[in-house]
Amino acid sequence: MNRLSRLFLIIAITTFVLAFGSMQAFATSAAGLDKEVIQALHQLYSESHAAAKLGKTAKGILVFPKVYKAGFILGAQYGEGALIVNGNIIGYYKTIGGSYGLQAGAQAFGYALFFMTNKALKYLLNSNGWEIGVGPSIVVVDKGKATSLTTTTGKDDIYAFFFGQKGLMAGLGLQGNKISRFQPDK
Repeated sequence: MNRLSRLFLIIAITTFVLAFGSMQAFATSAAGLDKEVIQALHQLYSESHAAAKLGKTAKGILVFPKVYKAGFILGAQYGEGALIVNGNIIGYYKTIGGSYGLQAGAQAFGYALFFMTNKALKYLLNSNGWEIGVGPSIVVVDKGKATSLTTTTGKDDIYAFFFGQKGLMAGLGLQGNKISRFQPDK
């Protein structure tokens, strides 16, 4: 790694730590994470009628209530969430991503993935770490798309909804994120 790359990496890590404090923010117990996931899903449903409708027919919903992202040229993001199937939390997942390019700032946001087919849900359950962009097709639902999305028109494998964005950093994306199982503290 050359000297300039190391400098940018140090700046990105420093920005991340200063923006989000200690790593204690990520040390959530299973019970605490369960509560955050349910609250985040209710928040999303209150903000998006399309999400609420899809939630009724989804085979599974993977909710990340808080994802932290920071960067300066090089960026990183991390969040913890849970998978809900038939109204029950059946597993815990973390999302990790890195990026590079013209970026500066820090933000926190949440997102939920609605698995609309058994095949897509099975892909998540059987994968040992899933890199978004490889595997089932994902449609990111923005406010414009949400107004025309119904359970009849929603024919894709997975729909992604972002919510609760706070901070100053342009753009939200999932490409390049890796989602994998983890076990939080009891």
